[in-house]
Amino acid sequence: MAKTNPRMVAWSKRKVRVRKKIKGGPERPRLTVYRSLNNIYAQLIDDEGGVTLAAASTKSASLKDSEGHKGNVAAAKKVGKAIAEAALAKGVKAVVFDRNGYLYHGRVKALAEAAREAGLEF
Repeated sequence: MAKTNPRMVAWSKRKVRVRKKIKGGPERPRLTVYRSLNNIYAQLIDDEGGVTLAAASTKSASLKDSEGHKGNVAAAKKVGKAIAEAALAKGVKAVVFDRNGYLYHGRVKALAEAAREAGLEF
C-alpha cells in the first residue's frame, strides 16, 4: 500500500479550510492561485455560475516567450499583472483572493501585489 505524503495532506487541509470561507460571485469573482515548481497559474472564477472568467499563467501565449525561469517571483509578478489586465478587460475591478492553501509569501504574495498594482481591488 502506498504511503500518503504528509506535506500533501497538510496542504489539502489548508486548502479546504481556506475555501470554506471564500466564495466568488459575478460582481466579485474568486482569484485563485496554483503554483508548481516550474510555473504559476491564476484564474478568475465565478462560483455561483461555475465559470472561469479569465486565466493567466507562465504557460500562456503572452508570457511563454519571456526570458528566464517561469517559477520565480519575477514570473509571478508578470502573471499577476496579466490576470489584472484580463479582469479589467472583462469589467471586473474587485476580487476575492484565494491563496489555495499556500502561504501568503514569495510567489503567491508577488502575484497578489502585482495584481493590486495593476488595478484590482482585494
